[in-house]
Amino acid sequence: MDYSSKPLAATPPMGWNSWNMFGSNIDEALIRETADAIVSSGLKDCGYEYIVIDDCWSQKDRRDAHGDLMPDPTKFPSGMKALADYVHSRGLKIGIYSDAAELTCAGYIGSYGFEERDAQLWASWGMDFLKYDYCYAPSDRESAIERYDRMGAALQKTGREFLYSLCEWGGRSPHLWGRKVGGQMWRVSRDVLDRWEDIEMGMDIAADLHDYSGPGGWNDLDMLVVGLNGSGQIAGEGLSFAEYQTHISMWCMACSPLMIGCDVRKLDRETAALLMNREVIAVNQDVLGRPAQRSIQSGQCEIWKKLLGDGTVAVALVNRGLSDCDIILKSSDIGLPDKPKLARNLWLQQDIADFTIELTQHVRSHETILLKVEGANPLPS
Repeated sequence: MDYSSKPLAATPPMGWNSWNMFGSNIDEALIRETADAIVSSGLKDCGYEYIVIDDCWSQKDRRDAHGDLMPDPTKFPSGMKALADYVHSRGLKIGIYSDAAELTCAGYIGSYGFEERDAQLWASWGMDFLKYDYCYAPSDRESAIERYDRMGAALQKTGREFLYSLCEWGGRSPHLWGRKVGGQMWRVSRDVLDRWEDIEMGMDIAADLHDYSGPGGWNDLDMLVVGLNGSGQIAGEGLSFAEYQTHISMWCMACSPLMIGCDVRKLDRETAALLMNREVIAVNQDVLGRPAQRSIQSGQCEIWKKLLGDGTVAVALVNRGLSDCDIILKSSDIGLPDKPKLARNLWLQQDIADFTIELTQHVRSHETILLKVEGANPLPS
């Protein structure tokens, strides 16, 4: 079944998800406080709009007499409708979680065989987003397509607009069929933990799959780990500031959805600066929706290019090595003619150089320098 129409997710979705930091330790107070913090911190004004309640929100081992899922009465005593109303009152949208099998990843009740009933229930609560996982489901591609299609049809049947997030982890190539089952984003990686090798994994996947993402349907490199600093539900030693900056830079270049995973009620200055740099976010949210390509790979140094809707080019100079290096950016590396042009450092929010043929930048270990180059139209491709 093909649900292609005017895209719901014209640019990559942005928001917050409960899992990375809190795991099963969620309740309605946390969700309300998170909504308040997203508004008061300025995150909402930067484009973060979805608050997604991940696994462990329901009663674990039973449905009610009608077959409906029930919120955990201790965690959500006011019910999900009241919680959704509160989130909506803050000008935000709210999401829920389930699984395409009998059980979720944490062993709670899944939605297999109850797709229409669950979709109608979530719609009655006012949910706007579904993250649909794939634990305990068959390993073959055909079963995954069939199960995701069933939920896609059920969501559409409700008549309510749902952003449908397929969390299949990439093993069955959801980039090839995610749109056809109604999805607006599909996971193309295993879970990303708070460690450098997982950020590198995301970059390599993005390099391979850039042709399969665009307005209305996005390759999802998994939720952001920036701000976790080695804490929370997911394992990892924590990244340095430069590594978190690379994480954000490359997720933006790849047009991956930006779903915050840290506790936004306690944002430190560095984390806030990483999450709320509007010039960097603009690369992710560019109307053209064209993911970056890796144009140069020389040892541990890489150059990525991303054509933007205004005719400029976003450029990432990435040092994946353990030692600092100088990266020479040539006009030809990013499809620009040898004419005068201006390079702006988006993290510094400063114009840094005028150049015609090449520009040299010193890049620290695991750092990414994110540039916007303007003043010369891209060459025909």
